[in-house]
Amino acid sequence: MQNEAEIFGAVLKAARQEAGLTVEALAERIGVSERYIYRLENNGSTPGYALLYKLIRELAISPDSLFYPEKPAQDSEVDALVRKLATCDGRALAVAKGTIQLLIDTMPKKP
Repeated sequence: MQNEAEIFGAVLKAARQEAGLTVEALAERIGVSERYIYRLENNGSTPGYALLYKLIRELAISPDSLFYPEKPAQDSEVDALVRKLATCDGRALAVAKGTIQLLIDTMPKKP
């Protein structure tokens, strides 16, 4: 059975890869060294609260995947999108809203 640090490392690595970020890019975004990200992902290190908060928000990680790993993952794409939108500034939200509206407006009509 995996311990908490191993679970955290696996979740972090998967979320980073899903976000299309390199270790270097993630480290720069949250203000830590690349080596520290590698330690979190691979060596069983765990972050303090401030860094955990930054990682969860930057990568839109569901806290349930960290704190209740035994629960089946029922995270929908909509839930993940909502978490990502919550990290956006006003300009990014306006762009996202416009993009979504355009997608809705151009969807093929159902017969």
